[in-house]
Amino acid sequence: MTRVAIVIVTYHSAAEIGGCLDALRNETDVEIVVVDNASTDGTREAVLARGIRLIANPTNCGFAGGVNIGVKATTAPLILLLNPDAHLQCGLGEMAAMFDADEKMGIVGGRLTGPDGQPQVGFMTRNLPTPAALSFEVLGINRLWPGNPVNWHYRCMEVSPMIAGPTEQPAGAFFMFSRRVWDTVGGMDERFAPVWFEDVDFCARVKGAGFGIFYQPTAVARHAGGHSISSIPARVRHNYWYGNLLEYAAKHFGIIGFRVVCAATALGSCLRAVRGWPQSSPTVLSEYGAVVRLAFVRLFSVRRGYRGVVSGQHGVDVVTKINCGAGPRKHVR
Repeated sequence: MTRVAIVIVTYHSAAEIGGCLDALRNETDVEIVVVDNASTDGTREAVLARGIRLIANPTNCGFAGGVNIGVKATTAPLILLLNPDAHLQCGLGEMAAMFDADEKMGIVGGRLTGPDGQPQVGFMTRNLPTPAALSFEVLGINRLWPGNPVNWHYRCMEVSPMIAGPTEQPAGAFFMFSRRVWDTVGGMDERFAPVWFEDVDFCARVKGAGFGIFYQPTAVARHAGGHSISSIPARVRHNYWYGNLLEYAAKHFGIIGFRVVCAATALGSCLRAVRGWPQSSPTVLSEYGAVVRLAFVRLFSVRRGYRGVVSGQHGVDVVTKINCGAGPRKHVR
């Protein structure tokens, strides 16, 4: 049986997906599936031209929804999640071997290098966010004082990128997990739509289920970075990022921690709007105003429940229709 399935979720990725797939040409005994979220820029044509299996969604199911579709469409016991702007360099076998060595291994992340060849420290592996870490992020403290102890710990800045070891949150751009773990935690939570914090939530649930998470620097992928951001209209990025940040806080923090993050989000957005005024456009000010309103609604709400779900749609591959469901599920195979 094929040992590893590689799942790649695309959205307007025509400029990146060709190089990503070409880098996988020498990988044997793997199944590769690309799940495309309604791209209109030639992404699908680039995939089909290389003879790679494509699942084409007529609407954008989000990153988490695309991952769930891809995992369901494959059968290998191990799944490598790879961004379209990540080019695998080496180490697929080393990642897979770690699951043989430890039956409680849940996720193995690899070393991401930028175009300059340097490890993407602070991004490729992090600790799970705390209320303080997210509050410092939304207040802009991490930008003004990147070496502060909270940010230093959150981004694992004290850990050498060349040393293997346990971690909590490898980047979703390049990590491997077992199908057993994916089944146990119910896949990725599609309520983190369309992107951001779904991989963080997945790692938190894997860790909470008692599985190990590990960083293996001998597994390397070159990563351009910023692909998912550039494909999202600027006018809605704030809504997605802040909204999913608050979703994560609502799901994983206690009531006090959650409300601290809500208050910090509201204050941070007000400060950004004031700092940018009067140079900022009315659109930008409106975006920050929407974030402030969202944070206050969540801050004073009686319930911390989720804001909504992604409606189900169908993606079509060569022979199968795949449902793009909503939310985490106990059994999704």
